[in-house]
Amino acid sequence: MNHESAYELFKRGEEFLRTNNPAQAAVVLERARRKQPRRSSIREALGRAYYNCGRFERAAEQFKIVISLYPTNSYAHYCLARCAEKLDDDLLSRKHFRLASAMGYRTGA
Repeated sequence: MNHESAYELFKRGEEFLRTNNPAQAAVVLERARRKQPRRSSIREALGRAYYNCGRFERAAEQFKIVISLYPTNSYAHYCLARCAEKLDDDLLSRKHFRLASAMGYRTGA
């Protein structure tokens, strides 16, 4: 039986994301999420993994939860906006792009 901690699973998931293996990251991060459901860093990474797999609805769910836990997380607002953009939800996308910007989030552009 595997007894990896949520932190160990999170770190492994982050490594899968870093090496462009989002599907593997999602599997590992789901395990971490089950162990620590209120940990926003795990949900944020899981959202990124889902987004990179093209699972935009699942990604949006994770970013919404992060925002519910930490309403001032500008990066989560930005990520939710990107998901909404992919899901053709212009109203939600514009709302969260504006919120992210108002909170000081700037893209690398």
